[in-house]
Amino acid sequence: MSLTINLRRFVPTIASIFFMLVYTSLYSQDADSTGVDSGLNAELISAGETLFKNNCLVCHEIHEQKVGPALADIHNRRPVDWIKAFILNSQKVIQSGDEYAVNLYNEYNQTLMTSFDFSDDELNAVIEYIKSETIKGPPVQEVTVAAGAEGEVARESAFSAKVITIFLVVLLIVLVLILVVLFILVSVLTQYLKQKVELSDEDQEIVFQKFDFGQYVRSPAFIWVMTFVFTAIVAKTVIDGLYNVGIQEGYAPTQPIAFSHKVHAGDFQIDCNYCHTGVRTSKNANIPSVNICLNCHSSIVKVTGATELSTEIQKIYDAKANNTPIEWVRVHNLPDLAYFNHAQHYEVGGIECQTCHGPIEEMEVVRQHSNLTMGWCIDCHRTQALNTKDNAYYDKLVEFHDKNSKKPMIVEDIGGLECAKCHY
Repeated sequence: MSLTINLRRFVPTIASIFFMLVYTSLYSQDADSTGVDSGLNAELISAGETLFKNNCLVCHEIHEQKVGPALADIHNRRPVDWIKAFILNSQKVIQSGDEYAVNLYNEYNQTLMTSFDFSDDELNAVIEYIKSETIKGPPVQEVTVAAGAEGEVARESAFSAKVITIFLVVLLIVLVLILVVLFILVSVLTQYLKQKVELSDEDQEIVFQKFDFGQYVRSPAFIWVMTFVFTAIVAKTVIDGLYNVGIQEGYAPTQPIAFSHKVHAGDFQIDCNYCHTGVRTSKNANIPSVNICLNCHSSIVKVTGATELSTEIQKIYDAKANNTPIEWVRVHNLPDLAYFNHAQHYEVGGIECQTCHGPIEEMEVVRQHSNLTMGWCIDCHRTQALNTKDNAYYDKLVEFHDKNSKKPMIVEDIGGLECAKCHY
């Protein structure tokens, strides 16, 4: 009777838990299947993400305060028209006496936000991206999993290297033991044969002969072998030296200011295009000017209220005061006979900066990651598939290629190995 009463008492609780689990499961499956709220526009989110990372990420995060406030849920806190007006010209909104804008301006040490010349479609895209990231929430779990997976790969790599090292050491020890055993066997057999009286004259000559190292070194065979080895080593060294002329892989000069890409591009995730402004439209990516540095650092000083600057930051202000450029030392430098266009590769081809420059976001001191030789470029042109999406220039070429081949169209297929493409 007591057991029955207890079960009846717990049945409603168990039923509630069961239905709650079913509801949670269905809801999570629905959320996972869509990724974001079904009311959001996926194309707008994609375009907004690009705009946000290229223009806003320098000062703003979605879920964390950076130079400016966190932007999560801003679409619920302020009207859309207000957000658009503030992005286009924050100073105008503040000067109009808007209470929210004035309070925000005073809270962040009267730092004005940069005005952006965005179209209405671009403004809608940025707001849509902020909405989607607000719904997703902070990516804490995703980062943890990625870090764990990376650590697991690193451990597996270290384990494999350790196994190979142990195998080579064991193999070396076995070879040494074999040589020792052979030497002992030869010595024992020689002593045994020396004690035998019935050996012939020829056998005695072989058994009792002594090793003359001087005679061996002077022999024609030894001289020929050593001459061949010496000549081969010299030839290989000369050839390697010729192949390395003009190659500066690993070159990492000392810069006039100790600028850390790890801090700026890695920790703060500043987009490369913000500093290297020509990468989308020009042959050269451009070295950032003093003004670009001060766009951020002058705001940081106001927000943090710093009264003293570090030695390296002070150099930026000194360059501005003296009206002199910062004399950065160029790291990546192709010869004049070679033509390379950053816009063609990055903007049109969709090639990421890290493909050529390596993990720049991890470098305290920038170094030349790739050798930048002609062979290196040609190997890429032989394997790199063309980015032809939404580019009418390639429509006819793609149509012709697809009729004659089932493989993706690569750079080589459109004349990417012709000499005049790079040597003009």
